[in-house]
Amino acid sequence: MVAGRESGPARVLVTGGCGFIGSAFVRYLLGETDARVLNVDALTYAGDRSSVDAAVAECGAAGRYAFVRADVADRAALGRALTAFRPDAVVHLAAESHVDRSIDGAAAFVHTNVVGTHVLLEAVTTYWRGLSQAGRAGFRLVHVSTDEVYGDLGPDDPPFTEETPYRPSSPYAATKAASDHLVRAWHRTHGLPTLVTNCSNNYGPFQYPEKLIPVIVRNALAGRPLPVYGRGDQVRDWLFVDDHARALWAVLGRGTPGETYNIGGHNEVRNLETVEAICALLDELRPDSPHTPHGQLVSFVADRPGHDHRYAIDASKIERELGWRPAETFATGLRKTVRWYLERPDWRSEVSGADRLGLRLGVAVAGAVPTPGAVPTAGVVPTAGVVPSAGVGAAGVVGHPA
Repeated sequence: MVAGRESGPARVLVTGGCGFIGSAFVRYLLGETDARVLNVDALTYAGDRSSVDAAVAECGAAGRYAFVRADVADRAALGRALTAFRPDAVVHLAAESHVDRSIDGAAAFVHTNVVGTHVLLEAVTTYWRGLSQAGRAGFRLVHVSTDEVYGDLGPDDPPFTEETPYRPSSPYAATKAASDHLVRAWHRTHGLPTLVTNCSNNYGPFQYPEKLIPVIVRNALAGRPLPVYGRGDQVRDWLFVDDHARALWAVLGRGTPGETYNIGGHNEVRNLETVEAICALLDELRPDSPHTPHGQLVSFVADRPGHDHRYAIDASKIERELGWRPAETFATGLRKTVRWYLERPDWRSEVSGADRLGLRLGVAVAGAVPTPGAVPTAGVVPTAGVVPSAGVGAAGVVGHPA
């Protein structure tokens, strides 16, 4: 083992390793550990191999990394990958994760998040049972989930703990809750050594452009409206994605099978404050922009149906038991993130007019009513129950998950 490297499993199979969080975890494995990595990803709209391939080259890790394009719900493909690679651990990150998309159409979320997790559990259990006694004892499966399974909190409620009952609000959160229950059932019923993590809102480099922070950066630089749901008073606990990657490695190497670990950034911020912080950074870092002050572009739009008001994570368990703490504050992490996007103006630019990017998502629900006082952006909100066709909507105004 190279001096200074983090110790842990020698061979790690990662599902969804070309997505936002998955690619950050793969980059961490290649850059900070000696682990060999097999990345299994279906390369759906949000997957991008370039988010990993550059790191493979930079780390000189070509001999430790392999990629297989496969759907996590493809039992045969998973079986072949497990048999050929023979991992010591599996980290399951493959998921559909955009709340607004789940409102418009939940089928893909059920397929990947529920059916895919079930298929993965079946395939991994078969593989695990074929290992030696020592191999079975040392094997781990980490299932990566979200704090949204807990529902939402009132302004004065204590943060979510690992004992908080599940109350998912969106189709996305409901499918993740179902997958969490399946993973725990496989541990209880079959003895599979699984662990579950529930994280707060992630942000950082390489995030797909439909999410809040890249939406705001991209729109502000183009002088387009900055969409804020309702009054922007929703509260989110922000977690820098590289801190999340370190947490997953800690859970994988030091966590106890059967346990759940909440992962949060200790950064509760209202959505409007997040947008204002991004605008302030852009004013500082791009003072020659013709759109300064960028805060003037804020546009309040109709709120998402069933929008959770507040998420907050109590991460004391992982801090106490595994010694993990986030390294980034929201201020330091947001500055790094905004700088990253400014240095890469063409990041995922090929999707700008594709796959409904640029449309308002998550409002095609019969009976959806704008928040009182919210001012919808012209042309953004369709008639209740009508799904907009491609090309319809205010350019650059998209549904974001916060």
